[in-house]
Amino acid sequence: MKLKLTAVFSVIFFALSAQSPSEVYIEKWHKVAQAEMQAYGIPASITLAQGILESANGRSKLATEGNNHFGIKCHLEWEGRKIYADDDEKGECFRSYKNAEESFRDHSLFLSTRTRYAFLFEESPTDYKAWAKGLKKAGYATNKKYADLLIDLIERYELHRFDKIDASIKDLPPIAGEAAVFADEHLVKLSSNKVKYIVARSGDSFESIAQFADCKAEDLLDYNDLRYDAAIEDGQIIYLQPKRRRASREHRFHLVQDGEDMYAISQKFGVRLEKLYRRNDLKVGEQPKVGTRLELR
Repeated sequence: MKLKLTAVFSVIFFALSAQSPSEVYIEKWHKVAQAEMQAYGIPASITLAQGILESANGRSKLATEGNNHFGIKCHLEWEGRKIYADDDEKGECFRSYKNAEESFRDHSLFLSTRTRYAFLFEESPTDYKAWAKGLKKAGYATNKKYADLLIDLIERYELHRFDKIDASIKDLPPIAGEAAVFADEHLVKLSSNKVKYIVARSGDSFESIAQFADCKAEDLLDYNDLRYDAAIEDGQIIYLQPKRRRASREHRFHLVQDGEDMYAISQKFGVRLEKLYRRNDLKVGEQPKVGTRLELR
């Protein structure tokens, strides 16, 4: 019996030792990456490839001592834990987390709340090549081959197999301070197709919201399909990043209700007004009748 048990343990040990460090990392973190994809729309393949590359398969100093898997630096707004390491300069400040799951969530927030990455969310969550090239274009890393390195990792380990919805995977609990990015004024919410927005209050202006969102007032006008002379009303949805080309998968069409116009529907489902008109073969400014079935994706 002892000989048989020894043989079994030897087989298990050999199987584990035969895995490369990257494969071990993938096995450990792929479900977390998928949970983040389902919550924020970032391809799990991209998250995993970045984690492998930025953390040296979870073995870097930042990962082992600071649970930082994505090399995110402190920046001015960071008020959490800190760890220092050499990068482009000596002794740079990096974010430190209680656990790796917080790092994965902060990576999602980092990409989804900064305007320079907003264009990425117009890409399909299954188009890992577009995302890899977009991250390089947006300046996530200084390495000129950054996009190629990510794509190589994704294809070598077939990470794109994780870029699909898995109902068995649940979202991670929120990290401290995440629920309200602008806790003093607004609760930041996600539309069904993963676009961040707030519900405006009396006294808000595009300038005040832009200051909170760290963007320009004209950007907010563009995101929300509004003219330069638009005013904000209490209860109005204000998107903090560009709306999508289409609605989420569960909202393939919409029956126009009494009192709704194209703009209201555009805001409700987080779809660009221009795309909504074009998708339904309507002229800009034309309003559909009550009961009309509008295609949202």
